[in-house]
Amino acid sequence: MSASLTNAIKQAAREIGFDAVGISLLPTQAIPVTNRNHQASTGELLDRLQEWLRRGYHATMAWMVRDPQRRADPAQVLPGCRSIISVGMNYYTDHRADERPGNGRIARYAWGLDYHTILGDRLARLSERIGTLAPESLNRAYVDTGPVMEKAWAQQAGLGWIGKHSNLVSTDFGSWLLLGEILTTLELEPDEAGTDLCGSCTLCIQACPTGAITEPYVVDAGRCISYLTIELRGTEPPIADDLRRKLGNRIFGCDDCLDICPYNVQASPTSEPGFQPSSHTSAPSLLALTRMDEQTFATTFKQSPVRRAKYQGLQRNLSWALSNEAASTDRLRTGAPANADSR
Repeated sequence: MSASLTNAIKQAAREIGFDAVGISLLPTQAIPVTNRNHQASTGELLDRLQEWLRRGYHATMAWMVRDPQRRADPAQVLPGCRSIISVGMNYYTDHRADERPGNGRIARYAWGLDYHTILGDRLARLSERIGTLAPESLNRAYVDTGPVMEKAWAQQAGLGWIGKHSNLVSTDFGSWLLLGEILTTLELEPDEAGTDLCGSCTLCIQACPTGAITEPYVVDAGRCISYLTIELRGTEPPIADDLRRKLGNRIFGCDDCLDICPYNVQASPTSEPGFQPSSHTSAPSLLALTRMDEQTFATTFKQSPVRRAKYQGLQRNLSWALSNEAASTDRLRTGAPANADSR
């Protein structure tokens, strides 16, 4: 293993604009839930994935079921893979969502430009630098698009730890790191794995509006607002009324379990202009968005993560939010309790 090459790659990552970078080495794998300081095998990582799938927590995301062995083992994605270079970018801005009546809520990561493009461009540049430093290497980069369990590898690389909400938490950046990785055939110097610092805290579990965090570190996607407003397809999917009401004004994703994390006290605003919000994302007018036709939607959100919901999906989410707002207004007018049936 080459310490000088590892340091050169990390330095290149920082020069290119990544806020965090770390290395994990195969066959060392992710840290299991039962003992966050023990380094698990590929088999343990696969076992946890298969148990999650067995419970049906992937909901309608059938692509998660395909070839879980490959998803758990980077060497099956890039033959000869020896190391994973995990990188992160801080996307926190010091703006607050404008949730006055009539406005919806969009998850913070989607306030600016599409992070796939921002991180992807930088990862491509980093791959080129690695190719220059080590021409014999084979490298493959992903930003939330390949069969790689990126949060597990980011924890193994020391970028933070997987919190009880199943997202990465960083002592430096709180809950606000977007992740990418490069699989490489190079054998690099690994970093010390991140230590779980959640302790006895359960604030994220308590904050989840729909009870999607069924137990610490385990999320049922079928109840998660991010899944319901982004990944769930169809204009009229079978979603129970009580679940729909719990979505409130959220029209694309949810930050509740992230916002509540105590480690966000350490968070500082990003210097990346591409993550700054627009009026369409930090203060989205429900009525204005419902009046958009499909072409206007495509133009407005061309470079935004919001396009993933597709026009029909966003319109469905808007109808849910407007229904919830109307029910809330009725409750305020009549003095009915918040848990009253609004049908």
